[in-house]
Amino acid sequence: MSFACCVPVIECVYCLACVRWVWKKFLYTAGRESENWGLAIASEFEPVPRFCRYIIAVYEDDIRNPIWTPPGGYGIHPDWVIVKKNHEDTQGRVSPYLIYVDHENADIVVAIRGLNLAKESDFLVLLDDKLGQAEFDGGYVHNGLLKAAQWVWEAESQILRELVEKYPDYTLTFAGHSLGAGVVTLLTMLAVKNREKLGFLERKRIRCFAIAPARCVSLNLAVRYADIINSIVLQDDFLPRTTVALEHAFKSLFCFPCLMCIMCLKDTFTLEEKMLKDPRRLYAPGRLYHIIVRKPFSFANIRPIVRTAIPVDGRFEHIVLSCNMTSDHAIIRILTESQRTIDSMLERHQIAESMNFPVQQRMERQASLKEEHKAALQRAVALDVPQAYSPSAYGTFRDIEEGQDFEKPGESSLTISKKRRDSWDDLAGRLFLHR
Repeated sequence: MSFACCVPVIECVYCLACVRWVWKKFLYTAGRESENWGLAIASEFEPVPRFCRYIIAVYEDDIRNPIWTPPGGYGIHPDWVIVKKNHEDTQGRVSPYLIYVDHENADIVVAIRGLNLAKESDFLVLLDDKLGQAEFDGGYVHNGLLKAAQWVWEAESQILRELVEKYPDYTLTFAGHSLGAGVVTLLTMLAVKNREKLGFLERKRIRCFAIAPARCVSLNLAVRYADIINSIVLQDDFLPRTTVALEHAFKSLFCFPCLMCIMCLKDTFTLEEKMLKDPRRLYAPGRLYHIIVRKPFSFANIRPIVRTAIPVDGRFEHIVLSCNMTSDHAIIRILTESQRTIDSMLERHQIAESMNFPVQQRMERQASLKEEHKAALQRAVALDVPQAYSPSAYGTFRDIEEGQDFEKPGESSLTISKKRRDSWDDLAGRLFLHR
């Protein structure tokens, strides 16, 4: 009897807890994740609208006779397009893409479009993933996106090598949107791990712009490659925040929105320490650029800003319940807002006549980005992120891109120093023996 009397009380407490959770969820706004991040500058964000245009150009069947031209055009010279493949050419293994030599900006660009809702093959790529299914470079990655990236690499690596050798001063840039953003992320990692197939191209000449990416790499890889991979997220975009187990998304008895809500509820009640300790959990890759264009609970646009960081904890962990969470994912909207953001930056910094910062100021900014990357690596180690290694205390930050060893768990700086001293002693001994 006494137990029966407690049931209404338990129900009331449960209902109040649910109402409190819903209320807090609706109060959660997109600016909260990045409120403590630093502001990006025009010189580092300037390429984003240009790469958005290149990605949209992939949707055209004939670039010489475009149909979907955005305001301002594509900025593409048709004669500079080296490769352009559609779904039939790729046999459904990957979204359509193009390879473009941008002589105006000294850049070799691989642009991959996003998911086509009318193509089952694109869904199969996105859904081909199980928790911890694919391992790569000491971490975990999205299995379907990895296979798509490997297909592109095998098909185009020879052409890319010829272009890199033909234009030795050009950078190699991979750009993609949504599904394509995940593919170019893993394609960039493949290029870095196989630089000998590109004529030993320097790591600093490889870069990636993943626009509205899916979660595709484990946290240790997301931080380790943050010096060359950049993720662009427009305010409330749902995909970089979605942790749904995709292989079950369309097999579930529930509809997809209901499944997302259930997974969102599960993630909300999962402790952040537990999330960080799971090496199989996937995240948005690299350095994050968060474009803020609206105030919370307001439809009116504000003067846009871009915040950037390499976060380790609190890395886009919660979905924002907003009427713009899907529209902010559209590539044409990202193009519009990123162009508006650049115009605002140019006006704010009064650099309309030149996109280049003074040499000294640009060098200082590059140095600060390197220091931020180094701090992120150390932060990952401090939080005991699985398979996260910090750069050695010896040598410069540039040694990381030259293949410097990381301090692995259980191996101190003293041990590494002893190994180097022993190697030097062995070398000296061999030299004297030959005399």
